[in-house]
Amino acid sequence: MSITNDEVKKIAHLARLALSTDETNAFASQLENIFKLVTVIQNTHTDGIRPMSHPFDAKQRLRKDMVTESNERDIMQKIAPATELGLYLVPQVIE
Repeated sequence: MSITNDEVKKIAHLARLALSTDETNAFASQLENIFKLVTVIQNTHTDGIRPMSHPFDAKQRLRKDMVTESNERDIMQKIAPATELGLYLVPQVIE
């Protein structure tokens, strides 16, 4: 697929980009290369190939499910302006 400089200018206008003539030519070339790559990828034979969930055979290391922090709610709520039944009370901001 070939892309013209006029098409690049239209795309640049939609993206609110100001491109010089040299930049327009460069982007046209780069976009054409991208379209060629997409065509190659689309024409790749993938029948019978299972999709991979991850490209590497990596295993996730899991940590032990242990409590590492102590419950300091009572200490923190002592310095809070307003609490009730273990909850922090805040002023209403939406009517």
